[in-house]
Amino acid sequence: MGRKTDGSFELTSFEPEETDEQPGTTLGRVRITKTFTGGLTGSSVVRMLSVLDGAGGPAAYVAVEHFTGELDGRKGSFVLQHAAPGSQGERLAIRVVAGTGAGELTGITGAFELSTDDGGAHNYVLEYELG
Repeated sequence: MGRKTDGSFELTSFEPEETDEQPGTTLGRVRITKTFTGGLTGSSVVRMLSVLDGAGGPAAYVAVEHFTGELDGRKGSFVLQHAAPGSQGERLAIRVVAGTGAGELTGITGAFELSTDDGGAHNYVLEYELG
Protein backbone atom coordinates (compact mmCIF):
# COMPACT_ATOMS: atom_id res chain seq x y z
CA MET A 1 0.00 0.00 0.00
CA GLY A 2 1.14 3.52 -0.73
CA ARG A 3 -0.10 5.57 2.24
CA LYS A 4 -0.64 4.97 5.93
CA THR A 5 -2.60 6.86 8.58
CA ASP A 6 -3.65 6.18 12.15
CA GLY A 7 -5.73 7.44 15.04
CA SER A 8 -8.51 6.36 17.36
CA PHE A 9 -12.28 6.00 17.46
CA GLU A 10 -15.07 5.91 20.01
CA LEU A 11 -18.21 3.82 19.87
CA THR A 12 -20.98 6.40 20.23
CA SER A 13 -23.87 3.92 20.13
CA PHE A 14 -24.43 0.16 20.26
CA GLU A 15 -28.01 -0.74 19.40
CA PRO A 16 -28.97 -4.45 19.32
CA GLU A 17 -31.71 -4.88 16.71
CA GLU A 18 -32.41 -8.61 16.80
CA THR A 19 -31.35 -11.67 18.81
CA ASP A 20 -32.05 -15.28 17.92
CA GLU A 21 -31.15 -17.68 20.73
CA GLN A 22 -30.85 -21.35 19.78
CA PRO A 23 -29.32 -24.31 21.63
CA GLY A 24 -25.54 -23.78 21.65
CA THR A 25 -25.52 -20.40 19.91
CA THR A 26 -27.00 -16.92 19.73
CA LEU A 27 -27.23 -14.93 16.49
CA GLY A 28 -27.43 -11.17 16.73
CA ARG A 29 -27.83 -8.10 14.56
CA VAL A 30 -26.49 -4.75 15.81
CA ARG A 31 -26.22 -1.14 14.62
CA ILE A 32 -23.13 0.70 15.88
CA THR A 33 -22.00 4.30 15.38
CA LYS A 34 -18.43 5.54 15.78
CA THR A 35 -16.57 8.86 15.84
CA PHE A 36 -13.02 8.94 14.42
CA THR A 37 -10.05 11.20 15.18
CA GLY A 38 -6.55 11.23 13.71
CA GLY A 39 -5.94 10.62 10.01
CA LEU A 40 -9.62 9.70 9.69
CA THR A 41 -11.89 12.45 11.00
CA GLY A 42 -15.59 11.81 10.86
CA SER A 43 -18.17 9.19 11.73
CA SER A 44 -19.38 5.80 10.63
CA VAL A 45 -22.40 3.54 10.83
CA VAL A 46 -21.77 -0.20 11.23
CA ARG A 47 -24.25 -3.00 10.50
CA MET A 48 -23.02 -6.18 12.18
CA LEU A 49 -24.15 -9.81 12.32
CA SER A 50 -22.61 -11.78 15.18
CA VAL A 51 -22.52 -15.29 16.60
CA LEU A 52 -22.05 -16.08 20.29
CA ASP A 53 -21.03 -19.57 21.36
CA GLY A 54 -22.95 -21.69 23.86
CA ALA A 55 -21.11 -20.03 26.77
CA GLY A 56 -22.07 -16.53 25.56
CA GLY A 57 -18.61 -15.65 24.26
CA PRO A 58 -17.91 -14.13 20.83
CA ALA A 59 -17.55 -16.79 18.13
CA ALA A 60 -17.61 -14.81 14.85
CA TYR A 61 -18.92 -11.67 13.17
CA VAL A 62 -19.28 -9.97 9.80
CA ALA A 63 -20.05 -6.31 9.27
CA VAL A 64 -20.14 -3.45 6.80
CA GLU A 65 -19.20 0.04 7.94
CA HIS A 66 -19.91 3.26 6.04
CA PHE A 67 -17.40 6.01 6.93
CA THR A 68 -18.08 9.66 6.07
CA GLY A 69 -15.64 12.48 6.74
CA GLU A 70 -12.02 13.21 5.89
CA LEU A 71 -9.00 11.02 5.28
CA ASP A 72 -5.76 13.00 5.57
CA GLY A 73 -7.65 16.16 4.56
CA ARG A 74 -9.62 14.62 1.65
CA LYS A 75 -13.40 14.71 2.05
CA GLY A 76 -15.61 11.80 1.10
CA SER A 77 -16.79 8.38 2.14
CA PHE A 78 -16.11 4.67 1.72
CA VAL A 79 -17.18 1.29 3.08
CA LEU A 80 -15.18 -1.14 5.21
CA GLN A 81 -15.92 -4.88 5.27
CA HIS A 82 -15.19 -6.77 8.53
CA ALA A 83 -14.80 -10.55 8.86
CA ALA A 84 -13.85 -12.25 12.13
CA PRO A 85 -14.02 -16.00 11.56
CA GLY A 86 -13.91 -17.01 15.22
CA SER A 87 -12.51 -16.62 18.69
CA GLN A 88 -9.89 -19.35 18.48
CA GLY A 89 -6.99 -17.15 17.33
CA GLU A 90 -8.18 -16.56 13.78
CA ARG A 91 -7.28 -13.14 12.42
CA LEU A 92 -9.78 -10.31 12.03
CA ALA A 93 -9.76 -8.97 8.47
CA ILE A 94 -11.02 -5.49 7.61
CA ARG A 95 -10.69 -4.04 4.11
CA VAL A 96 -11.88 -1.07 2.12
CA VAL A 97 -14.50 -2.31 -0.33
CA ALA A 98 -13.30 -1.42 -3.84
CA GLY A 99 -15.67 0.85 -5.74
CA THR A 100 -17.29 2.39 -2.63
CA GLY A 101 -15.16 5.53 -2.40
CA ALA A 102 -16.98 8.83 -3.05
CA GLY A 103 -15.98 12.48 -3.24
CA GLU A 104 -12.24 13.02 -2.92
CA LEU A 105 -11.93 9.38 -1.80
CA THR A 106 -13.12 7.91 -5.10
CA GLY A 107 -10.93 4.95 -6.06
CA ILE A 108 -9.73 4.18 -2.53
CA THR A 109 -8.56 0.66 -1.67
CA GLY A 110 -6.84 -0.54 1.46
CA ALA A 111 -6.60 -2.53 4.66
CA PHE A 112 -7.72 -1.42 8.12
CA GLU A 113 -6.33 -2.76 11.40
CA LEU A 114 -7.81 -2.08 14.80
CA SER A 115 -6.53 -2.63 18.30
CA THR A 116 -7.67 -1.95 21.84
CA ASP A 117 -5.17 -0.77 24.44
CA ASP A 118 -5.11 -1.70 28.14
CA GLY A 119 -7.35 1.28 28.96
CA GLY A 120 -10.00 0.15 26.46
CA ALA A 121 -9.28 2.83 23.83
CA HIS A 122 -9.83 1.76 20.20
CA ASN A 123 -6.99 2.56 17.81
CA TYR A 124 -6.65 2.01 14.07
CA VAL A 125 -4.10 1.96 11.28
CA LEU A 126 -5.33 2.37 7.68
CA GLU A 127 -3.00 1.51 4.80
CA TYR A 128 -4.51 2.76 1.57
CA GLU A 129 -4.11 3.83 -2.03
CA LEU A 130 -6.16 6.31 -4.01
CA GLY A 131 -6.58 5.25 -7.62
